[in-house]
Amino acid sequence: MTAPSGPCTPAVRGIFIANLVAQVGILVTGAVVRLTGSGLGCPTWPECVDGSYVPTARQPEAWHKYIEFGNRLLTFVLVALAVAAVVAALYDRRARRQAGLPARRAIVVLALIPILGTVAQAILGGVTVLTGLHPVTVSAHFLLSMAIVAGNVALVVRSGDAGDRPVTPLVPRAVQSLAWALVIVSGLVVVLGVLVTGSGPHSGDANSENRFFFDPRTISWLHADVVLLFFGLTIGLLVALSVVQAPQRARRRTWLLLIIAISQGALGYVQYFTGLPGALVAIHVLGSGLVWVAVLFIPPALRSRGPIATGESMTVDAAEALPTA
Repeated sequence: MTAPSGPCTPAVRGIFIANLVAQVGILVTGAVVRLTGSGLGCPTWPECVDGSYVPTARQPEAWHKYIEFGNRLLTFVLVALAVAAVVAALYDRRARRQAGLPARRAIVVLALIPILGTVAQAILGGVTVLTGLHPVTVSAHFLLSMAIVAGNVALVVRSGDAGDRPVTPLVPRAVQSLAWALVIVSGLVVVLGVLVTGSGPHSGDANSENRFFFDPRTISWLHADVVLLFFGLTIGLLVALSVVQAPQRARRRTWLLLIIAISQGALGYVQYFTGLPGALVAIHVLGSGLVWVAVLFIPPALRSRGPIATGESMTVDAAEALPTA
């Protein structure tokens, strides 16, 4: 029987984590472009202006062109990190094969998400510019980033698994379902947040009037209502994890999520009642990325692929004994 292979090396995992951090970071830089009205600082694509791939002195977009161009340059940083992730995944697979261990093909597949996602984002970004910052394409641009972040989380999680055994649940099925319900509601919060932004004053360009047709006040309060549901599920999950004596890492991650979410919620109310100042909106975008990452790390903490520790095996026994209806 093949021994458990353990997590990837720190160097390999470091590359995967760097990709995750970079993808969350690009959420913020994209928000800065929008909040400064620089979305059309480079009014065409793939060139910045007709006849030049870089900003020119004759452009009327003033300093906005440098902000938009700077954000475009970050694409190359993402590409470099994404290529490094693929190389690291292939290296890890080869090393495992040479050691007679399971190759973990899933890591190679997941490592393709950053590079494929970045290419897709570049194309969608071009479409967004060419359509004059239409709110549908702008929203899709952000949501695709969140999907890429989710893929990076999955990559980091799988690379940190202690083994390659079949998944062993550490809590009852009902608790797992609650955790995934929290993920779904978190995604809904993100979507509604995007609709709020697309209906508000920050279109991405001072001369653009593209907005969603939603009433900003109505869609903002709908967003807030779903956030309250999110808090209810988070607190409910904390209680459930305590009742079934879930692994400490699951409880710690859920407490961390609650702390981040409380900060994010408070910031959301402050920015709403202060007229949506750009700096607060940018921090709120960062917060949305952090909440999304935090919630995605919870379900993996409720299962194991490696040897079950003593405390965790008791949890499995409890999971089998408790009703799951």
